[in-house]
Amino acid sequence: MFAVFDSHNQKPRLSMPESAPQFVWDHLHIFTSDAEETARWFAGVLGAEIVRSPVRIEVRFGALRIFVDESLEGNVTNPPAVPSRRGLDHFGLLVKDIDFVASQLKAKGVKFTKEPQTARPGVRMCFIEGPQGISIELIERDTKYKL
Repeated sequence: MFAVFDSHNQKPRLSMPESAPQFVWDHLHIFTSDAEETARWFAGVLGAEIVRSPVRIEVRFGALRIFVDESLEGNVTNPPAVPSRRGLDHFGLLVKDIDFVASQLKAKGVKFTKEPQTARPGVRMCFIEGPQGISIELIERDTKYKL
């Protein structure tokens, strides 16, 4: 990976050589003690679509897929890659008008672990607690600021 400079504003952007493997986001996989309850929370509170398969429950936010499985203990068909509480800390969902979204979620009784705030110019964020203590970041990015 190396930086390439945009000729218009001379800001670097990352680029991969053509021979490098290309990666595209596919899914996030979480374990909970109650997969049905977790899926219902994502659907009812955040508006996700629930898709069931013989293997697991999946919730979808457009192209973002979250696989929801029963807890780590005794899961022999798909054991976790790492022990509990290591690896994933949270996942983030991009939103428009974070203050409006926060007010809607508060009306539904969602617990905020960090209230909406400005993280840096052009970026506002907050954290909510999902089912089973799942940490979810909601983030709003002003398009005039580059990542």
